[in-house]
Amino acid sequence: MNYLKETIDSLNKQLASGELSAEKLTTDTVANIKATDKQLNAWITVYDAAKPAADLDFAKNRLAGIPIAIKDNIVIDGMRTTAASHILDNFVPVYDATVITKLRAAQATFVGKTNMDEFAMGSSTEHSYFGATHNPWNLDKVPGGSSGGSAAAVASGQVVAALGSDTGGSIRQPAAFNGIFGIKPTYGRVSRWGLIAFGSSLDQIGVMSKRVRDSAEVLNVISGYDEHDSTVSEKAVPDFTEFLDQDVKGLRVAVPREYMSDSVDAGVRTAVEHEIDVLRQAGAIINEVSLPHTKYVVPTYYIIASSEASSNLQRFDGIRYGYRAKDAKNLLDVYVKSRSEGFGEEVKRRIMLGSFTLSAGSYDAFFRQAAKVRTLICDDFDQIFADNDVILGPTTTTTAFGIGEEISDPLKMYNNDILTISANLAGLPAASVPAGLTGGMPVGLQIMAKRFDEGNVFKVADFIERQNKFYEAKPAGMED
Repeated sequence: MNYLKETIDSLNKQLASGELSAEKLTTDTVANIKATDKQLNAWITVYDAAKPAADLDFAKNRLAGIPIAIKDNIVIDGMRTTAASHILDNFVPVYDATVITKLRAAQATFVGKTNMDEFAMGSSTEHSYFGATHNPWNLDKVPGGSSGGSAAAVASGQVVAALGSDTGGSIRQPAAFNGIFGIKPTYGRVSRWGLIAFGSSLDQIGVMSKRVRDSAEVLNVISGYDEHDSTVSEKAVPDFTEFLDQDVKGLRVAVPREYMSDSVDAGVRTAVEHEIDVLRQAGAIINEVSLPHTKYVVPTYYIIASSEASSNLQRFDGIRYGYRAKDAKNLLDVYVKSRSEGFGEEVKRRIMLGSFTLSAGSYDAFFRQAAKVRTLICDDFDQIFADNDVILGPTTTTTAFGIGEEISDPLKMYNNDILTISANLAGLPAASVPAGLTGGMPVGLQIMAKRFDEGNVFKVADFIERQNKFYEAKPAGMED
């Protein structure tokens, strides 16, 4: 089973008609993953999933019997969940994340957990205890991160859709690098309960798929109120598929000049400009705007995210669960050695940065100032959205870079997020949709909208998809 030419709709029709059995679909999916993942390393754990129930309701549940990939920082009861870290190498949760509970209710099938940057800290899926994931368009390139495993699994046709998490672009950046659609919904649209926390005010679970409609179908299921999560919204969840197949005439589109500067690769800029012209020709109103605090987003984000990470990762101490150093001679040894041996270099770097910025002598100078700048960034977006419906620009400044090319330069790696992290700081819905190729590698167009206005994000993404039909392209790096 290869999903490059399949959609949730096409699979649902085959299952409902009896042309395809859910059992065979699951078996063939697992077999294909095992056969093709030697090239990609997109998965940490693959499950020989139990046979789906005989009473699947294909008419009521569009996802019934359809295999979905789950990023390995989202817990599933009884299924190993590692967050790609040695410190959780043997961790088996005893409960389901809320998104998993909702997918179970929709009768979806889980076939495994995808590779990622350790604790979602990275932009290349090279910071994984289980090795780097490779980009299916070019196996020598990174797939982006931290949801690189989910992106590669979708782009290569191993699954039709996958869940990822996005703290500073971890769904959108790998979606751009892999030529697929990926959406981070509004902060609070989807419950974070059962997501292993990185930055609690930034993290959001979202969806990745080859086709825009497939992500809309999955987001319909996982969105909504959850009593377990105090930050989730009680707002009613619309049917996101109702925003598809619409025109864009009269839509007010803002294009920040900071997103189209010379710092963006010329090929990326050209591809994005072409799609903006397509929207203009279809009747959209294009406005050049400014987001003046864009130059501050990287330091602001890394202060806030690292501070929250240092707090969230205190729980991994070798005492209650996870890895424990074997040669510890006292309690302090347990803490220090377990964490030193269990965490990777990038995670330790961010814990140290966060601990420093939260320390008594540095809190006012760094964390408090970053919080103030975050407010200014939010104000920038509020002013733009007073007169515009969406904001467009490149998802990334370049296409996928080479494996090993940037991993030794943390500052260069951090700057890869400059175009995506603003949406997390402001809690906005944002997505990346393919905008074409440059140098044989995919380019992503980023779409942002007002809080809880995922509808306009889907409207624009679906329109672009219908115009360029990028989903017909096949990743060049995969062997036949």
